[in-house]
Amino acid sequence: MRNRWLVAFAGIMVMLGPGALYSYSLFTQPLLAGFEWTTTETTWGFALANFFLGLGGVLGGILAYRLGTRSVALVGVTLWGLGNILAGYGTASFGVEWLWITYGVIGGLGCGMAYIAAVTSVIKWFPEARGFGGGLVIMGFGLGAPIYGLVIRSLPAFANAAKAAAAFISARTAAEMSQSAFNAAQYALKPDVIANFMNLFTYSGIAFIVFGCIFAFALREPPYGFSVHGFPSNDDELSYTTAEMLGSPQFYLLWVMLFLNVTAGIIVISNATGIMQELTAVSAPVVIATYAYLAFFNGFGRLFWGWLSDRIGRRLSYALIFGIQVILFFFLGELHSLAAVAAVYAIVLLCYGGGFGVMPAFNADFFGTKHFGANYGLNITAWGCAGLVGPAFVSTVKDMTGSFAGALLPVAIMLLVAIIFPLISDKPRIREAPARPQDAVTAA
Repeated sequence: MRNRWLVAFAGIMVMLGPGALYSYSLFTQPLLAGFEWTTTETTWGFALANFFLGLGGVLGGILAYRLGTRSVALVGVTLWGLGNILAGYGTASFGVEWLWITYGVIGGLGCGMAYIAAVTSVIKWFPEARGFGGGLVIMGFGLGAPIYGLVIRSLPAFANAAKAAAAFISARTAAEMSQSAFNAAQYALKPDVIANFMNLFTYSGIAFIVFGCIFAFALREPPYGFSVHGFPSNDDELSYTTAEMLGSPQFYLLWVMLFLNVTAGIIVISNATGIMQELTAVSAPVVIATYAYLAFFNGFGRLFWGWLSDRIGRRLSYALIFGIQVILFFFLGELHSLAAVAAVYAIVLLCYGGGFGVMPAFNADFFGTKHFGANYGLNITAWGCAGLVGPAFVSTVKDMTGSFAGALLPVAIMLLVAIIFPLISDKPRIREAPARPQDAVTAA
């Protein structure tokens, strides 16, 4: 049925704007230098956005069941854009707390609502290949960051702020290493540079609203009885309610799996520029340019692992995602060439995105699709919690030790333990369903 490809395309487009959240690492150094915040203060904007993304997913999933995915997507992209607009207007006047509330809370809630609406709509159109369908639409979220990053990096307002911030941080680091006084006033960003940089948030928010709303209108769920090659989209009789899902131990296994994968990936994503600079001693502009292209692996990983999970199974796919990252995190701290670090980052991002690509199908396989929005919305609260824990952990390590390296080995050990969880996850007992209606709508 051609309509499902149109809905899938619209879902990908809706995801692009909220996916720009993962470009936040481009902004950390200008924010840190422009307002003289600590790494922890700066990173909390991203951490809170991730946490409230999880809550937005729950709220959006509940509302999608009642109001439809289109309405939830429209509200979601509007809140995400509004959070950016308000952050751009008020952060210079009201400080870091304003950024946390606007970008983190309001924007994060909008991200989660748009995300769950798009996934809920699209995955039901691909009942014969849920991994592919879920990975396809979620790929849009992963591609949002590199596409947005390429646009932002081409703008003079960002280039000027990034250059001045790099000089500020380099001078401060040199002063710390030599234990000499740092003259912040000498390297402080000029008011016009800061103002132009913050305007990027405002203009981005406007673009997110306009672009997102156009495609949100195209989202819809398949009609009752829709099936593809004998695979029904609406498995109402076999679906678990949210309360039933919460009473199942399998839900908590899926939650922990997503939490651990996101925690690992977000540690290296939230401070990607800083970590890559520390390991390679390469200048900030080169690192930023390199990471902008690496971020595409986050998007492609969602489609690749989702597709692969349809063929080798969800459990083996997740075990491989964890296992590959164990090796990478063990050796990342020992690498110092930009090519080697970039290669590791590419694979980590592929696996990080893959965890998101596989999990919607995992949840739908276990608990059905009737209540998928609310059920998967609760599942991605793991993402929100990891969004707090990961950045808080790595920024604290950085502030306490002066280095990001100390965060890598604990993550490798955590992922090694995590391999056991997908291997012991079994599908809940299948309940016997009453006879289905015979007037099924099939896909062409």
